[in-house]
Parts: sequence; C-alpha cells; structure tokens
Amino acid sequence: MRQELLSLPKGLAEEVSKNLVMVARLIDEDPEQAYAYSRIALRLASRVAAVREAAGFAAYATQKYSEALAEFRAAKRMTGSVELWPVMADCERGLGRPERALAMAGEPEVQKLDKAGQVEMRLVAAGARRDQGQLEAAIVTLQSPELASNAVQPWTARLRYAYADALLAAGREDEAREWFGKALEADKDGATDASDRLAELDGVEFVDAADLSDDEDRDGTENLVDDEDGEDEYDEHEDDDQDPAEVAAAERATDVTEYYDEDDEEYEPLEQSASDTDVRGDKA
Repeated sequence: MRQELLSLPKGLAEEVSKNLVMVARLIDEDPEQAYAYSRIALRLASRVAAVREAAGFAAYATQKYSEALAEFRAAKRMTGSVELWPVMADCERGLGRPERALAMAGEPEVQKLDKAGQVEMRLVAAGARRDQGQLEAAIVTLQSPELASNAVQPWTARLRYAYADALLAAGREDEAREWFGKALEADKDGATDASDRLAELDGVEFVDAADLSDDEDRDGTENLVDDEDGEDEYDEHEDDDQDPAEVAAAERATDVTEYYDEDDEEYEPLEQSASDTDVRGDKA
C-alpha cells in the first residue's frame, strides 16, 4: 500500500493514508464510521488499488454487498491478484445469488489462491450450499484434508466451527458437539462462540448479572419509595389486594442487623438476618 501511495503528491498521500488508518482501526468496532472514512479516501484517490480494496471491505462490513463487490472487482482489475476472490463470492451470497458464488468456487482463480484463500473459498461454497437448503452437500464441501488435520492454522477454528454448525443443522448433534469442541481447542483468539454453542448443547444457561439484579428488584423493591428521612416505605399505589401475611414475610426477609459506630455519624449494616440469607439462597 505504501508503494501505491507514493504515486500521489505528498500532501494527498498523507491525507489518504490517515483515512485508511481510520478504516482499519474502526472496521470491527464501528463499521459505519469506517465506511465514512473509506468514502473520503475513495474520493481523494480512487485510482489507488489499496483504496478501492479498503472501500470494499468497509462496504462489506456494513452489508453494502453490491458496492463492496464493485470495489473488489476494481481492485482486482488494478492488481491482477485473485486474493479477493473468496470475499467477492461471499458478496454474491449477500446479494442473494448463491448459485453465482458456487460458480466462482469452480473457476480457475481458486487454484491460484494460497491455502488460506482456498479454505476461505470452501467456507463460502459451503455457505452457498446452505443458502440453497443443501445441508448434506454443505457438510461434504467442508470435508477436506485441512479439516482432518491436527495442525492448528489461523483458519482452523472457523473451518471446524462451520463444519460443526452444518452438522447440527442437519440434526447430527453428537458429531456437532465433537466438532464444536475441536473448534474451541483451536480458537485461541476467541474468534468463534464455540464455547457458548457447546454449553447450549449441554443445556447450560448463562444468566446475565444485570438481569438477575433486575429480577431481584422486581421481586422485593418495586413498590418501595424513599421518604424524606431516607427510609424505605411501601408505595401507596401498591396492590391493595396483597396478602398482609406475605407483606410481613417479605419485610422480615429484608431486615438487616445494624450497629452504631461511635466514631461515625452513619449506621452501617453488620450482617443479613437468617431469613434474608434463606431467601437469597433460594434465588441462587
């Protein structure tokens, strides 16, 4: 990319470079903003292949597949490289044309890709098969020496994950569990949610701490308001039909023992009552 930017006047090259840096920095966390920077770079230097490629990836990240495909094609014409072939095929999928993606998987350009590119093309082709409802064909497409290899490469986790997901979609749960496990073993960077998928298959449910806190508030304090003295009282609008015995039990469950520190002007809670411990223990 640096070599390509050298063809521009110095001031212009610096401005384009700044925008490309922002695209790379934001494309994962804020793709819309990255896309905006890519449009500025494109307006400044549309004849630079690196700019067209960056604009393509920014459009791809925001699901503007037609625009992304046009930029990738332009970059390919400028460089003669087939490196973008798999992502171009995936753009066809995004446009609802899986048959074109499959056709691209059979083109001579695939043989010119490096190993990583060929694996990526295999993933795209399998996805296109699934788009067409051909689950078993998708599974067969992913079966390859790269999948069977014990060696861990940058693409290993994604390949195993895609295979596990296809198996699960086909109803082959035991095999899917095995391959989600293998994907997790290879996923050192957390690129997939294989651990969550395994937990889901094993019936494990994760509870968000914030949701649990909200539930506790709804259970015990939704009708409480602070009076002027800072003490909690029941809202006068609470349900009049509520059983007095239940109200008394709830009050006992939330009682705390307090002590007064002679060196402090504030009361401090010492410990929860036994009834309070029992109630919270039930929720856990």
